Amino acid sequence: MFDPESPPELHVAKWLNIGEPLTLARLKERVVVLAAFQSICPGSVEHAIPQLKRLSARFQPEQVAIIGLHASTGTTAQLPDAAVERFVAQFALPFPVGIDAADGDGPSKTMAAYQMQGTPSILVFDRAGRLRRHYFGRPDDMTLAAELMAMAIEDKGSPRNEAALIERKIAATLKGETHDHDHGHDHHHHHEHGDGCGCDHNH
Repeated sequence: MFDPESPPELHVAKWLNIGEPLTLARLKERVVVLAAFQSICPGSVEHAIPQLKRLSARFQPEQVAIIGLHASTGTTAQLPDAAVERFVAQFALPFPVGIDAADGDGPSKTMAAYQMQGTPSILVFDRAGRLRRHYFGRPDDMTLAAELMAMAIEDKGSPRNEAALIERKIAATLKGETHDHDHGHDHHHHHEHGDGCGCDHNH
């Protein structure tokens, strides 16, 4: 089990839409939204990709970094890089997209490192580099935007107890059927399933 206070680095084989590789260490002091998706996953295409484009249009990249990660669950063959590149161009994705490194017949490396259950999955890191949110499925736009705004206005050196206080204020303010599972670090997994859940992926 990884430590959300010091999460693992990304294992990206190739980056698209950016001139140099991105790392979580390089993005520290910004809020980071990392969305794992598959071009063959209906939930990714119908929900996650449009949501990421909306977030990218509304948040300043110097404050909130939006990143796509084309991942593999291991249940289907990993797409060649050229197919992912065509998908990124077809959907005119305006943010950096990493192609997750393959790991034999199993899930791709970043997906496995973060124990993601399927696609789409959204991870949110605060300015200190801590993993604060792990969504599997379809998080609500307003809930996600409110959480990003709260993290964006946190001080870059905000201690963990202050961040935990903001977590409680968010929970007390927002309505919804969010299911929180405390892992000892105020890090929460949310399983939001709307009219379609995340893909494992058998379609």
